Amino acid sequence: MLQTVLGRDYQVVTVPDGYSAMYYLSHREQPDLIIADPQLPDMENWELIEQLASSGMYGDIPVIVLSGLDVKDTDARCVEHGVLKYFMKPFNPVELVEAIQSLVSDGQLDKDHVLAR
Repeated sequence: MLQTVLGRDYQVVTVPDGYSAMYYLSHREQPDLIIADPQLPDMENWELIEQLASSGMYGDIPVIVLSGLDVKDTDARCVEHGVLKYFMKPFNPVELVEAIQSLVSDGQLDKDHVLAR
């Protein structure tokens, strides 16, 4: 769905799981934004977000979270890990696009390369 919603305006790369995301990040050009679900089939909840936040290589890449987990826990963990914005599932894709456009307008995103997981 993210490819469809964001693909008109941004170069979007999608990966199926957390390990694929980490592999992509280590072997390709770094994206300007990562959109991630904290609940992945191949990792513990929040593991990918924690790895990104604590990484010297990837910690500066802005992250947007799409979560189906508890809203209070999601809010606390996003604050803890420096997540720019989060959306609870089901989310409104228009609001996601608006949030990304706002980040671009504010100068927090320089390019148009988005990694979605």
